[in-house]
Amino acid sequence: MPDLRKTLGYLYLHDTKFTRKNIRERERPAIAPAPAFKEYPAAAKIELPLAQARPTADLWQLLQQRRSRRSFSGSPMSLEDLALLLWACQGVTAQAGPFLLRTAPSAGALYPIETYVAAERIQGLAPGLFHFNVRNFQLERLTDQAAGPLVARAALDQSFIGQATAVFIWSAMLRRNMAKYGQRGLRYICMDAGHICQNLLLAAGALGRQGCPVAALYDDELSELLGLDGVEESVLYLAPVG
Repeated sequence: MPDLRKTLGYLYLHDTKFTRKNIRERERPAIAPAPAFKEYPAAAKIELPLAQARPTADLWQLLQQRRSRRSFSGSPMSLEDLALLLWACQGVTAQAGPFLLRTAPSAGALYPIETYVAAERIQGLAPGLFHFNVRNFQLERLTDQAAGPLVARAALDQSFIGQATAVFIWSAMLRRNMAKYGQRGLRYICMDAGHICQNLLLAAGALGRQGCPVAALYDDELSELLGLDGVEESVLYLAPVG
């Protein structure tokens, strides 16, 4: 049986452990910080509606019913519901000094995760790839072509992803976290993505929709589809919702 201790995963966890001694003595790599927000200044902007009334739902029932669903009806979604799902992912809920606090927690309030959407059947919104501008609560249009099937292809050709009404994609701006936390910061980045995805799935359930978290993907292909370099910013995770 292969020695687990020789695997890359184990070595990373081992080498980023804290002890009472090394937490004071560990040398942290010098990593320049990244801007706190990403924006596409030249992109067309779509203002997201702020819901006046949000659906009432029983949290405990949502937790009981939460499942990864891979079959979608293809029914369209209103722009209002898409806005609610994006707010559930990373909506701003308060401000503490320079930090815009959000619906999902993040180590050091650094929020290294960026959210993108492949919107397929959103009422009043032509299909395409979009970036979620957190600070201004806007969508920034990156393409004007249907992208769901392309995302499915980059996600190990899992065809059910292309049948979703919208696919939420999360990338990591590594410097935004690792400038403070060094190598250990990658642990926190992955945790952040998990917090955000669970918020999305619970919110989708409250809207009578379903989704499925997906981490099986061709990293470089999906990064290229989004126009990311795969170094400063790289994809991590996605979830189709239908």
